[in-house]
Amino acid sequence: MGASLYFFFLMLCFRLGHSSLPLVINTWPFKSATAAAWRALQSGGSVLDAVEMGCARCEVDQCDGTVGFGGSPDETGETTLDAMIMNGNTMEVGAVADLRRIKNAIGVARAVMERTEHTMLVGESASVFAENMGFVAEDLTTNKSLNVFSQWLKGNCQPNYRKNVSPDPSKSCGPYGPEAVRTQCNGERHVNIHSHDTIGMIAIDGDGNVAAGTSTNGLTHKVPGRVGDSPIIGAGAYADSSAGAAAATGDGDIMMRFLPSYLAVELMRNGADPSAACKSAISRIKRHYSDFFGAIICANTTGHYGAACNNVPSLTQFHFMVETAESDAPVLKSVACF
Repeated sequence: MGASLYFFFLMLCFRLGHSSLPLVINTWPFKSATAAAWRALQSGGSVLDAVEMGCARCEVDQCDGTVGFGGSPDETGETTLDAMIMNGNTMEVGAVADLRRIKNAIGVARAVMERTEHTMLVGESASVFAENMGFVAEDLTTNKSLNVFSQWLKGNCQPNYRKNVSPDPSKSCGPYGPEAVRTQCNGERHVNIHSHDTIGMIAIDGDGNVAAGTSTNGLTHKVPGRVGDSPIIGAGAYADSSAGAAAATGDGDIMMRFLPSYLAVELMRNGADPSAACKSAISRIKRHYSDFFGAIICANTTGHYGAACNNVPSLTQFHFMVETAESDAPVLKSVACF
């Protein structure tokens, strides 16, 4: 009888997903980031350490050119960075946006959380804070980003993200001035899969402690000062150790309006499994922007996880990475978009 009861509890734990903890999951096929986060956990680090190390790995590797230095130059040719990190136990958050000259954006975000009573710092003041905290100031421009910028200038600054300005932004570079605002429907946006590859990461340890974070260099050819969803709490990522975590990637200007990561976590809190929570968060956006580019990953505190994405020509399948004690190596997963 005792052996049977023990076996029953083992099976129950398996069904509940406890055998899948610890867990690291991140957006896109950024294997080195997954491995770095897992190593942090396995060496005794916290879930915050894991998220920071995983995102930092992508910043160094310049994952797909959309994370870290030397990517996504804005209208002036400058690369700026956004990042955030969230502690699911204390609900503390640190975030930076429009960060200049500092390569380790996720590290600065954590410094905001641990060395100030604020939640987010932005722009030049965030860079000065980082330098005061010992982060090294470096040029984020590379030959590759300079070439992207020069080619854009030669192409009459196409594409860009201006509207209701003069001269006509669909034909000319700026400087721009205001024109009468024209009423527009939700029209077609410039979609480039390599302009939206934020790394979003979730880490859950064996005790159910949860953290999440993001890092990105934003949107290529963005208007200077633009901030997307990545550093926005509840949009780019959200974590709560009583429910789980989620992280989003895609067209941040659209997605941040719906706080998909927060929505997904609240759905999991109310009993939705991670896949269903992810799908509901994407569906909420689709009702207003049917052709938006985006995806989300979700994980609950038992180690179950899921993902969902909006089906558009440039995104019919979404790939993400997972590592658990069972896999003991980063595993590439995919989900069909709907």
